[in-house]
Amino acid sequence: MKIASFSLLLVSLLLPGLAFGSDGVAMEKHRVLNQKQESIITIAAFTANGDMPRLKTALNEGLDAGLTVNEIKEILVQMYAYAGFPRSLNGLGAFMAVLDERQTKGIKDVTGKDASPIPADLNRDEYGAKVRAQLGGLDKVPQPARWQEFSPVIDRFLKEHLFADIFVRDVLTFQERELATIAALASMPGLEGPLSFHLGAAMNTGLTQEQMKAFVSVIKARVGSKEADSASKFLRDLLANRTAK
Repeated sequence: MKIASFSLLLVSLLLPGLAFGSDGVAMEKHRVLNQKQESIITIAAFTANGDMPRLKTALNEGLDAGLTVNEIKEILVQMYAYAGFPRSLNGLGAFMAVLDERQTKGIKDVTGKDASPIPADLNRDEYGAKVRAQLGGLDKVPQPARWQEFSPVIDRFLKEHLFADIFVRDVLTFQERELATIAALASMPGLEGPLSFHLGAAMNTGLTQEQMKAFVSVIKARVGSKEADSASKFLRDLLANRTAK
């Protein structure tokens, strides 16, 4: 289910997809994360860490799982905000190659919806500030932190571009964007602060404790134990803090 971002309401938890066996019984109802969500994790992770061979595999798996071409493009574009333009552009190049290969094989992939038009009068600074606050679990925009006062320009870029220009695009839900974000951050070293914030933000979009633990399991199985161990540590701290509150 896709929900437009303009109301500033965070999206609700997505219903898991269902696959059926020969006996007609649903095969995926036991899954903590559905196949699309798992593909978002791997696509974001391998784009961020630059592992092109495994990214191509993840891109094929994502398309086979039901992600549309535009949804995957949106993931790859968003990655530039966290991993930089070179990794994002490399990912888009890999995706074009995958689509060419699939077309040669006669596979017709679903293009999917385009982003809805953005209102001309959208206050990007205000919108971005509210989105960031909601992702942080806050009811209202807080007073500026020290880093915001130290560098107002980076704060403005975060609000107006990342949390407005990017997050306002409704090709992906906030939950899907946060799932991609934590996958990218967990796959790159030295990003403990942003990873901690976005693990919490992912839960604030509706991901459950079980789904977050499943996220770590996907990282461990598909990306690496070192990356999973780091994510697991910060997730444990996050869950302990939430329990304490």
